[in-house]
Amino acid sequence: MLVLAGPTGAGKTDWAIRAAESAPLEIVSVDSALVYRGLDVGTAKPAREVRARIPHHLIDICDAAESYSAGRFAADALRAIREIHARQRVPLLVGGTMLYLRALLEGLATLPAASAPLRSELDARAEALGWPALHAELARLDPQAAARIAANDGQRIQRALEVCYTTGEPISKLQRATVSPLAGFSVRYWILCPRDREVLKQRIALRFDSMMAAGFLDEVRRLRDRGDLSAAQPSMRAVGYRQLWAHLDGECGLEEAGRRAVAATRQLAKRQLTWMRGERRAEWLDPAAQASWIRDICHELAAIGLPAT
Repeated sequence: MLVLAGPTGAGKTDWAIRAAESAPLEIVSVDSALVYRGLDVGTAKPAREVRARIPHHLIDICDAAESYSAGRFAADALRAIREIHARQRVPLLVGGTMLYLRALLEGLATLPAASAPLRSELDARAEALGWPALHAELARLDPQAAARIAANDGQRIQRALEVCYTTGEPISKLQRATVSPLAGFSVRYWILCPRDREVLKQRIALRFDSMMAAGFLDEVRRLRDRGDLSAAQPSMRAVGYRQLWAHLDGECGLEEAGRRAVAATRQLAKRQLTWMRGERRAEWLDPAAQASWIRDICHELAAIGLPAT
């Protein structure tokens, strides 16, 4: 099994498609937004004609009104991997939703059920003090979890504190004590990211401009006009979508929404990189190494009897 992770905007999709054009690969998406139908432009979803030519998995499998979880991803991905192997091909997992990837590579911890009274208490404290204050509390209780969670990510801060208070153990410790559903699999793991982080920042800004030119605002307007979605749903909390939704709600002008979207995407990339630095098994790749990376994959697959396509 091959894994290509990386921060948003690094160019993973292009690399994956080019590799799948040269080797017997099928692409398995590791992206919490690509699972949703109707979120196309703002997620940089591969075009339908590309997906018709190169097999892709775990894209467009949910309605935008549904919720999707790391546990569901791990089960769906494992099923896709086994089906790909049955076709004598190799899965290439591609994406930057690190919680999903870790759930697959390391397994999911057995965590306590949600506690409604405790969540209400945490919500009340967050309303009075702000989520950054509760994030600081989490940093004292579970520094590793806090390092992976944004200071304003109320949902994940709440869950991490809930686990700490309910079990007396840090959620990061419980997550480490898991068994991977891929035990016994051979895994090659790369992280794609420019060495110069300013390059990544520029790519993110240019990509957002391209999305807007391709009709991103109209896409968000169509989703909003459905009537069964709200800004609070997981699909609409994706970066770019929530900022344009706020613009359509009259909270800010379009230019300001664009600035917020680019800033939020850069913050997402920063959080992804913080998580990725802890991935000891991964080899880091610079975008200039695409051709040699594909050659290496082809040679490695040929060595096990899977020649280039």
